[in-house]
Amino acid sequence: MTTTKRAVQFAVAFAATTLFAAVADAAVYSNGSKTSTFDVTLTIIADCTIAANNLNFGSSQGVLATAVTANTTLSVTCTNTTPYNLGLSAGTGTGSSGTTRYMSGTGGNTSTIGFNLFQTAGATVWGNTQGTNTQSGTGTGSAQTITVYGQIPVQTTPQPDTYKSTITATVYF
Repeated sequence: MTTTKRAVQFAVAFAATTLFAAVADAAVYSNGSKTSTFDVTLTIIADCTIAANNLNFGSSQGVLATAVTANTTLSVTCTNTTPYNLGLSAGTGTGSSGTTRYMSGTGGNTSTIGFNLFQTAGATVWGNTQGTNTQSGTGTGSAQTITVYGQIPVQTTPQPDTYKSTITATVYF
């Protein structure tokens, strides 16, 4: 056997013996012991999140001789037992205020289309004044789906264009 090979075998054997001795000689104490405790805590505060889906009345609407309806959903997640109110703004359409809502033309025209948002199909107009025209609920700790019912009433039909309003959904808690 060569000297180098013996040196490697010796080094391996020495390392293994030293490691085994270190594990075998791990300290064990028998003079007594003491303990202490600590708390693990988390404080949950009343909180809510909200997410909204777009409301699309369609892209091939002609004359507004009959009401056009569509709906969408909002998702509200509040901590369990947290009461909340859900409000919808008037929107960004020209002339929108309170619960009077308009979509404005996006192609450079100044025309508008009136529309309504309801808490139930065709009834209870949705607004943003707590205690008056918001929808109340109580959190469960899980997402709750709320339907928004939209309606464009019969009205004089403006020129062809894409009409839009951006609504802000707010959860108050």
